[in-house]
Order: sequence, then C-alpha cells, then structure tokens
Amino acid sequence: QVQLVESGGGLVQAGDSLSLSCAASGRTISNHAMGWFRQVPGKERDFVAAITWSGGRTYYADSVKGRFTISRDNAKNTVYLQMNRLKPEDTAVYYCAADLSRILRSYAPITTTDYNYWGQGTQVTVSS
Repeated sequence: QVQLVESGGGLVQAGDSLSLSCAASGRTISNHAMGWFRQVPGKERDFVAAITWSGGRTYYADSVKGRFTISRDNAKNTVYLQMNRLKPEDTAVYYCAADLSRILRSYAPITTTDYNYWGQGTQVTVSS
C-alpha cells in the first residue's frame, strides 16, 4: 500500500504562483506514473497533469498548459505541481494520484479510472 499526502495549497490572488507537493510513503512510486487532478463541488474530478515514471514525458490539460508544470523526484518519492499565473477558475481541491497497477509504462494515463491510489487533496483558492 502507499499513502499519498498533498501539501502546498492555499489562498492566493489571480496571477500568483503556488507549488504543490505529493509525498508518497509505504512504497516506492519511482516505477509508476503519477497524476494530478482537481475537483470543485458538484463536478467530476478533472485531469490536470500526469508524468511517466522516469519523468521523461508529461501531459497537461489544455486549460493549464503553459502555466502548470509537473515534475518528480524519485529519490524523494515525491511529485510536484508548479502552478503559475493562477486564475480564479483554477480554484479546486487538488488531488495527487498513483498508477501502481502498472509498472514502467511509456506513457502516463489521464483518466481517473487508471489511477488506483489517491491522496486526501489540498485546497487551492484563487481570488480575483
């Protein structure tokens, strides 16, 4: 089993930056794809970004492309999401997810059903 703990959320103004972290414990995530998703009340959980096990390939939702950057440090068992030029519509609970059912994949999935471990989420609020 693995535990995923997100941190770094908060309240910022439009145009500001935030950096989220997702620390994994209990099991290494270094051979597995990781993703970030977000959810607002009453809506489905949406894909934000994903990264392959090596960090060699990254994927982004169109709404965040060019503003957000996903990265990972396998030595620290941690995944990051750098969010720049934040907008009010980025307000959501952000979740980290791990695809531990598959190993050394050449690509990272972008759908919630492909991830089998989730963190508890961290709130990001962007005021206008």
